[in-house]
Amino acid sequence: MKKLSINNWIKISLFSLFIVAFLGVLMRYKIAFELPYLAQKNIQHAHSHFAFAGWVTQLLMVLMVHYLSYYTSESKISKYNTLFWINIIGAYIMLISFIIQGYGFVSILFSTISIFVFVWFAIWFYKDSKEIPSYSLSKNWFLVSLLFSVFSSIGTFILAYMMATKNVPQDIYLSSIYFYLHFQYNGWFWFACTGLLVSLLQPNLTNTRENETVFQLFAWSCLPAYLLSVLWLKLPVWLYALAVISAIVQVIAWFKLVKLSRAIFKVNPRISAFLKILFKGIAFCVTLKLLLQFGSVFPAVSKLAFGFRPIVIAYLHLVLLAIISGFLLAYLYTNELVHRSSKTVLFLVIFIIGIFLNELLLALQGIFSFEYILIPYANEMLFIVAIILLIGISGIVYFNRKKV
Repeated sequence: MKKLSINNWIKISLFSLFIVAFLGVLMRYKIAFELPYLAQKNIQHAHSHFAFAGWVTQLLMVLMVHYLSYYTSESKISKYNTLFWINIIGAYIMLISFIIQGYGFVSILFSTISIFVFVWFAIWFYKDSKEIPSYSLSKNWFLVSLLFSVFSSIGTFILAYMMATKNVPQDIYLSSIYFYLHFQYNGWFWFACTGLLVSLLQPNLTNTRENETVFQLFAWSCLPAYLLSVLWLKLPVWLYALAVISAIVQVIAWFKLVKLSRAIFKVNPRISAFLKILFKGIAFCVTLKLLLQFGSVFPAVSKLAFGFRPIVIAYLHLVLLAIISGFLLAYLYTNELVHRSSKTVLFLVIFIIGIFLNELLLALQGIFSFEYILIPYANEMLFIVAIILLIGISGIVYFNRKKV
């Protein structure tokens, strides 16, 4: 893919993040004040679906193809431009249709189309990845990420079937949602981002061996780790034990990955002092996420986690906003795939501050909700934080107009 094309796709992806942040402001405004012209549920669906398709998935596909471009011909890479256009246009149609009609014919149609577009991408990437050399540290991470994303669509098809038949058992409904979210968050997003992370390492005998160990641990534990999302189903003892083992294995795998990744900071001169702090902050969030995940195996903790909406929202934002979005921005800045200047770094700092404040307030809401205590002006404060996030990404988008 031509360099200019890559830069343009990254700019489009960043603008999509701006749209996600803008929808977040609308939702927070409607909760804190009044906005009768828009349905909150519709904005919420538009926000989540577009965040997945228009922001994270779009950018991950672009970055994976960018990695692939080092090993294959430009003619093979250029074909992905058509697919990227189809995906992003579909994402925007999905965005508008969800705002207008919620779950309706158009929104469901384009949600389904986005799945098939991704399958199309997965097939192309799998075939072209054969040209990536065997010593690549990222190749297996990327291929398994594609597998998990395709696998996650089973959850959406089950949901679509239940809605079409108007037979929606609550347990199956929730299990299908968590199935999709698990294999998106902990499958597609996690494995693709880790593939990008290890691409910053220089392959050698030690790194290759350690990378393979970490990859195997995460890959084999990802499937049973889904059980951690449905512990409220009162699983048999052997399935509960499998869930506990998967949680332990992922914690072990994570600390091995941290040890492996330390070399990146030593050999990569493009990682500034601020970016080092940012990467460490993201690593802290991953550690927190995995420890919370492990804590959920205890019934008392699990009941609290699934019983209080602020806890669920805080956890989802921890993964998608703090970890995934934070990493993608850090990766773009590290590889100078965005315009790096004092101004763009300043607005990145503002965006990161917004993420921190958002998680802090959501976490406090969750903690106080245990005692059914309301935080005064919590909704108004979350609205202000949403504006901070919007300001941060707005500055990044505006000052990234220059060619990189």
